Amino acid sequence: MVPNRRLREVLTGFSDGRLTLEEAAAEIEGLRIEEVEDLARLDLGRAARCGIPEVILAEGKAPVEIVEIARKAVQVSPRTIISRMSPDHARAIREACREMGVSFTWHEKAAMGVLSRGSPIVPGKGIVAVISAGTSDLRVAEEARVIAEEMGCTVRTAYDVGVAGIHRLFPAIRKCLDAHVFVVAAGREGTLPAIVGGLIDRPVIGVPVSTGYGYMGGGQAALASMLQSCAVIAVVNIDAGFVAGAFAARIANMVGDR
Repeated sequence: MVPNRRLREVLTGFSDGRLTLEEAAAEIEGLRIEEVEDLARLDLGRAARCGIPEVILAEGKAPVEIVEIARKAVQVSPRTIISRMSPDHARAIREACREMGVSFTWHEKAAMGVLSRGSPIVPGKGIVAVISAGTSDLRVAEEARVIAEEMGCTVRTAYDVGVAGIHRLFPAIRKCLDAHVFVVAAGREGTLPAIVGGLIDRPVIGVPVSTGYGYMGGGQAALASMLQSCAVIAVVNIDAGFVAGAFAARIANMVGDR
């Protein structure tokens, strides 16, 4: 089995002298947990263990709680990712980052933020394409894009190319043909992933989006349509852009590293 990207980075850093033995051991300790009072237990070994970074979910947490968790995370991890952030979360984190001297990138369309202590992403050879059926599906598509880029992939995007104007799809696919895997987000009837899956010879991950309304709205019709696809595709849960992007990045990184 080929070691995951993060583990190779740590071992190379130790070999090159950029990391001490203690630092390298801390990075690859797959069961490492950092407790944040009674709020959270950060799984800091996830990247080395699974190849997917720990991500803090802001949804359901007050801004002050997210700040407390992020302060701890950024002390022990060079990059900290926060998902499902509200503007209030972003304002609180930005102010905290100023105090800590930490850089903060706010991906507003994805509702995600990344805290960094100056540690750049090590680019790999994996390429992921992210396509959305409509502009209303953008937040979920952007969530997939951000996490795939944080996992070292190059990401090609093509948005608002759904079946209501199917002629828009073909030039969009053409510019993404070097991708190792496609993430396709669609709401309403959720047809687009099946169409893409019937046109290309790459893995396709369908993401149903809760943009539909009325009977079986809220992404239910899109999910049912994707599960019934006669094209061979994989399907994640409704609005699960993070899951689709992370899974796509794992595939792309494995292929790109060969």
